[in-house]
Amino acid sequence: MTQGLMGKAETALASARLLLEAGDSDGATNRAYYAMFDAATAALQWAGSTDTPPKTHSGMIAGFGRDLVQTAHLPAELGRSLNRVHELRLTADYITAPVPLDKARQAIEEAARFVAVIRELLRPPAG
Repeated sequence: MTQGLMGKAETALASARLLLEAGDSDGATNRAYYAMFDAATAALQWAGSTDTPPKTHSGMIAGFGRDLVQTAHLPAELGRSLNRVHELRLTADYITAPVPLDKARQAIEEAARFVAVIRELLRPPAG
């Protein structure tokens, strides 16, 4: 199941880039966050935290911090990044003024780093 979630994360990240190119900063920010959401959910499954997707965004973020950052499986910066992009996603989805293009670009860059680190975490050991 983690590979399926990582596939969804990669697709959301690709969509974010396309939306940014089209000038849709809100859509790009939303898809960047969901790339992170899917990757974080995969990482939580890897850690044995959950077999099903988290019921709330705040629950997923809290579980990510508790089960992956505080246990030193992942760096604290990843947790902070997830929080930053989540806040931007709330702006994109619920505030009338669009997310500035530079902030959307930053969200995509953070999502790309986030997904790459999770992909590495989930990679089977060589040998």
